[in-house]
Amino acid sequence: MAAPALPILELVLKNYKNFNARATRDALIAYHQHIKAGGKMFWAVAGAMSSAQLGITLAPAIRAGLIHGLSVTGANLEESLFRLVAHDSYKDFPDYRYFTKADDTKILAERMRRVTDTSIPEDEAFRAVEKYIVPMWKNATETGNRRFWHEYFYELIQTIGPDLHEGNADECWLLAAAKANLPIVVPGYEDSTFGNIFASHVKLGECSASVAKSGVEYMGALYDQYKVLSEGAGVGFFQIGGGIAGDFPICVVPSIKYDLAEDVKPWAYFCQISDSTTSYGSYSGATPNEKITWDKLTETTPMFVIESDATIVAPLLLNALLECKAHPAEADALIAKYTTP
Repeated sequence: MAAPALPILELVLKNYKNFNARATRDALIAYHQHIKAGGKMFWAVAGAMSSAQLGITLAPAIRAGLIHGLSVTGANLEESLFRLVAHDSYKDFPDYRYFTKADDTKILAERMRRVTDTSIPEDEAFRAVEKYIVPMWKNATETGNRRFWHEYFYELIQTIGPDLHEGNADECWLLAAAKANLPIVVPGYEDSTFGNIFASHVKLGECSASVAKSGVEYMGALYDQYKVLSEGAGVGFFQIGGGIAGDFPICVVPSIKYDLAEDVKPWAYFCQISDSTTSYGSYSGATPNEKITWDKLTETTPMFVIESDATIVAPLLLNALLECKAHPAEADALIAKYTTP
């Protein structure tokens, strides 16, 4: 029987020799070796990656056991659901760079919300989901049942039937995470469409703010989750973009060490895909070794920065990792072939 082809992995190993390409290759190899050794990986996903359909590769990676925990913005959480229930109603704008203010005003009048070159349909996404999740908040208010923000979405996405799916369920990372009951934190969820909608119902006295657990409670849960995830070979940190999705969870290590005064393993791996430049006081653009001074990483932590577009790099890397997961021996042979001096 012929050896299985691993085209994406071989493409990276054969062609990615220098600059950001080299960083991508080295991060990929280290990720594979970490997982092979029994380690786990925690992902932080910022930006609008769900609207950019990262779920096409993120969902299979979750199912394959390549991702073991997540930190996402409230926008990414809800937009994964939107893509499932309203995919056919999205509209793309490939010429958005040449739009005028009048062009965008027209898009607003069409009840679309543009995200770079695509747009979320208000009625088919926001309003369609609203009629399901608002009753959940009201019921929680009546019963006093407090939950984490993502738990409402985990329940909702598994409750709606396939008849309401416009997108491919196999490409919905939120559905994959919910089915796996993946540990997840959603820091700053108030800064999202449904965070705003929830706030309005609280202001109107229809819901209690307390039915959505706070960010402080998310950190409390992450303390316990991190201790489990870091057992054995440890847990790595893979970050897309910057902001609170990454800033919040990476702090769990020094917080356990200094604030709880407990022993804790450092992050076992770090990689960030970002187009943020290194500048004065720029957290998102800070080099990884700055995190050593905050006791988030150590001088022996494998560290990688890929200064590129995550919509290009992340699917490439994930597909190569899926090949490695499916055919580890063949992957190791290829890695040896292209990296041995």
